[in-house]
Amino acid sequence: MKLGLINSAWVQSGRGTAFGIRKTKEIGFDSIDIFADPLEIDVKEKRLIQDECAAAGLPIVSIACVAVGLIDFNPSVQRFHLDRVRAYLDMAYLFEARNVLLVLGEYIWQKEVIPPAEQWATAVKNVRALGEYAAELGLEIALELEPFDLSLLNDVASMARFLEEVDHSAVKANLDISHLVLAQQPASSIARLRGRVAHVHISDCDGKVHGDLPPGRGVVDFPAYLEAIQELGIPEATISIELEYSPDPAKIVDWVAEAYEKTAGLMRAAGLRR
Repeated sequence: MKLGLINSAWVQSGRGTAFGIRKTKEIGFDSIDIFADPLEIDVKEKRLIQDECAAAGLPIVSIACVAVGLIDFNPSVQRFHLDRVRAYLDMAYLFEARNVLLVLGEYIWQKEVIPPAEQWATAVKNVRALGEYAAELGLEIALELEPFDLSLLNDVASMARFLEEVDHSAVKANLDISHLVLAQQPASSIARLRGRVAHVHISDCDGKVHGDLPPGRGVVDFPAYLEAIQELGIPEATISIELEYSPDPAKIVDWVAEAYEKTAGLMRAAGLRR
């Protein structure tokens, strides 16, 4: 499997897009994921991303998208977010990526006003429509499991059920290892998603609060999860490191390099990387 980095790790560097892409390659990563909104960046920035990744020899694997409006109760908001996610898919196609990493929203008003089943059905309908569009472009949608109490997809069971109801080959799961730990999902549980995993995120946490730390700075039992991922038989998938801000912004390069070295070592030990 390839080892990638989500480029949002470089935001605090203040050095721009090109700096982050070049440093990603310099540190040793095989690929890169892009966190950028196609409705916020212009055509020059898109071209810059393409050109810098090509020059560095870094394939773009995934485009990260948070689209909580897909399950809003207002149809006009849903339509906007359907179009917005299609714009992400168009950008992924332009970048020759493999997938759009999609984060759905949460049940609103503590599930007390809008029936939860209604929000769930809305999500299924809208994600199925996006899966059809993704398939037309030769792409996949990778749904992220979020470890928060009111998230629609907050454990393996809800993810499996959602994929079954969407029932589209272009819609799969993203496995985020620290999210699985925070959601109290053991490594053995991911076997239920065999054949339906498109992408993997890796980071550490304290076991209580969302952290996105370099591996080794938290409590995650990485060997168990990486062994379970190995057993899924997805060598074509990429494991991408997701990092939150370094406690010392001036040492962001060291922060990213530490995450790379720790993760590469864990992957080698698990037989996932040479």
